Amino acid sequence: MQLYGFFRSGTSHRLRIALNLKGVSYEQVAVNLRREEHLGPAYAAINPQRLVPALAVDGRILTQSPAIIEWLEELYPQPSLLPADPWQRAQVRALAAIVGCDIHPINNRRVLERLKSDFGASEAAVNDWCAGWIGAGFDAFEALLKLHDLGGPFSAGTNPSLADVYLIPQIESARRFKVDMERWPRLLAIDTTCQQLIAFQKAAPSVQPDAL
Repeated sequence: MQLYGFFRSGTSHRLRIALNLKGVSYEQVAVNLRREEHLGPAYAAINPQRLVPALAVDGRILTQSPAIIEWLEELYPQPSLLPADPWQRAQVRALAAIVGCDIHPINNRRVLERLKSDFGASEAAVNDWCAGWIGAGFDAFEALLKLHDLGGPFSAGTNPSLADVYLIPQIESARRFKVDMERWPRLLAIDTTCQQLIAFQKAAPSVQPDAL
C-alpha cells in the first residue's frame, strides 16, 4: 500500500492512525500542500479531487478518508474500530462525524486559504474562525461522552475506536490554531491515553518523513 498524504493534514493523520491500529504496513508518499503539489497534473491523475489522502492498493486508488477507513474495517476486522453493540456503534459513528462532517470540512486548508485570498482574513481572524467551529464541535463531543457514558479511558470503552481516530488529529489541529483545550477535560484525558499507544505516536505529524 502507498499512502499519499501530507504530514499536517488531519485526514492523512486519521488514516495513519487507523492503518497503524490495524497493523497494516504502508509506504508514505509525500504530497506537499504548501507547494501545491496536490493541484498538479501528476497528483490529479491519482486523485482527480486533488485532496489528500489517497491510498494505492494493487494498482487501484481509494480516496476520502471515511471510505478508506470503512474499507480497512471490512478488510481487517480485527482489532475493530467499532463496538460490537449496534447502539454503541451508532454513538461512535456520531462522535466521528462531529469531527469529519462538522469541524474539519470548514477548517480545511482550502477553505482557510480562500478566507485569506478572497476575503482578506488575517491570521488572527483565521484562528478565530477555526476556534469557533472547533469549540462548538468539542462542546458537543464532550457533552455526548457524558450523556451516553460509554465508559473506559477512550471515547468508547477500553480500546481505541473510530471516534478516537477522528478526535486525536482534530485536537492536534486545535492546538495549532491556539485553541485552549483546558475547557474539555474529558477530551484531554482521552488524548493523554491515546498518546501512550505506539499507533498514535507513529502517526503524529511531527514524526512524519515530510514534517517541515
